[in-house]
Amino acid sequence: MKFNRNFKLLLTGQSFANIGDVLYIVSVIYLIFELTGSATAAAFVPFTITSAMFLSNTLTPLLMERFNLKWLLAGSQIGKTGLLVGLAFFMPQLSHANYMGLFLVISLVALLDGCANPVTRSLIPVYVKNELLLKANGITETVTQLIQTAMWFVGSSLLVWLTANELIWITAGLFFLSSLLLSGLDRADFTPSSKQGKWQQISSGWKNVSASPVLKRIALMDVLETIAGTVWIAAILYVFVSEALMLEEMWWGFINGSFFLGLIAGSLFCLWFSDWIRQNLSLFIVGGAVSSSLATFLFGLNAVPVLALLLSVLVGIFSQIKNIPQQTIVQTSVPKDRLPTVFTTLGAIGTGTFGVSSLLMGILADAIGIRSVFILSGLLLALVSLIAYCSRSHFRKTIDQ
Repeated sequence: MKFNRNFKLLLTGQSFANIGDVLYIVSVIYLIFELTGSATAAAFVPFTITSAMFLSNTLTPLLMERFNLKWLLAGSQIGKTGLLVGLAFFMPQLSHANYMGLFLVISLVALLDGCANPVTRSLIPVYVKNELLLKANGITETVTQLIQTAMWFVGSSLLVWLTANELIWITAGLFFLSSLLLSGLDRADFTPSSKQGKWQQISSGWKNVSASPVLKRIALMDVLETIAGTVWIAAILYVFVSEALMLEEMWWGFINGSFFLGLIAGSLFCLWFSDWIRQNLSLFIVGGAVSSSLATFLFGLNAVPVLALLLSVLVGIFSQIKNIPQQTIVQTSVPKDRLPTVFTTLGAIGTGTFGVSSLLMGILADAIGIRSVFILSGLLLALVSLIAYCSRSHFRKTIDQ
């Protein structure tokens, strides 16, 4: 690989952080459920994370104007290390009376993560040449999905041998290693402006998105795709397996796992054929959107368990074949000094949409039936396909630039 030291440090540092994130969430959900016996209380963890990340995405531009992005990223991991060490000391005193304090820690960690994610995406095109950008995005997505897939299994398995408190200490160590690696990055070549007022800093990303025909279309596609994607959250998928396929719980895990395997396969496809895809970004965005729509339709109508597994894999593959080229277009559509605020805006749109649509999709599943929400998801992805098809010329202009 021709990638430089900075990209390798960024990828490795964020990988340690991603492993720690999964282990810490596994530990916290386990603790809350053990203390309360309430699935609702445990389910409130992802809602808390999503809400805090939305707030963080909205406010992060204020920090980007004051701190170099390298130190903003490393500082977020240092902050998470401190929070996890504090949590580890607090856990022996944890009880049913004070467990709500966990949600404060969860919120603070999510605030830091909401800051780290757009900074990471903004730094990739700074440290990587344009001709290697698609390959870098493919590697990043592959590693991230591998970690997500493997660590949920590993984390839950570790609880057999370790206590939740010991797992939190391990997580703090991983965040500390991440901090050290990210501190070794070269300073990003950004020149923050201190002349803007706070509202101008917060709204700058929204203005950049609204001023760009490409980014406006991608933001709209993201909103529709996020709504469509909420049918794949664990709660909705569980109902589909139980009511539509009439299978036992283990198939819930099989189908969920096959979706993540599809995401990994799609990332690897983009990595292996990066040169070909880079020359045809708009074609793969449209093709991925159309194929995702068809696979989702078929999944919603299907009643054969093995075919459900295959269709779940295909949805994951086609999603990545669309999303990785789309992210590359975002990274090349505006000057690099505007990317951080653009990514915080797109992140805020995504997290806000996900939080609302997850609740809405659950209500719709009860009201119109579980198969119907998958059909609705397929229709939304078909609309994404139409927008992508009509935006081909804008995508090509971005590539040519």
